[in-house]
Amino acid sequence: MTASEHVRLLGVMMSSDLSLEKHVDTVCSKCFFWLSQLKIVRRSLDAESIKTLVRAFVTSRVDYGNIILVGAPKSVTNKLQRVLNAAARIVTGTRKYDQGLSRLLHTELHWLDVRERDLYKLALMVHRCLQDKAPQYLSNYSL
Repeated sequence: MTASEHVRLLGVMMSSDLSLEKHVDTVCSKCFFWLSQLKIVRRSLDAESIKTLVRAFVTSRVDYGNIILVGAPKSVTNKLQRVLNAAARIVTGTRKYDQGLSRLLHTELHWLDVRERDLYKLALMVHRCLQDKAPQYLSNYSL
């Protein structure tokens, strides 16, 4: 029996060298598929509907398991940031080279960048552990 290069654990793809490249590549490809589908129907939907669909199909995938990306190289998180940028362009109706996308991300959509999302989720989990509001399996390990 040969060892596997990649293993999926709770929906997160880990490589034998513990890199997250395969996981990020898989997430990005699935997200870009859904973004291309949403781009086709965008004109038929109102703004709230497109936001809901982007949340359901794209940002939920980016956010799932993102706590393990804390401290990951910028080359890894940049791929996910490109997904969020494309999602923001679909939601706001801007084109690829229009200026002010980061302002739209932060002020209108209230989205954090990928690295900030990861840190926020980690900080929230630590806060919940310290306040004894985390799941039991995590609270048992807090000091």
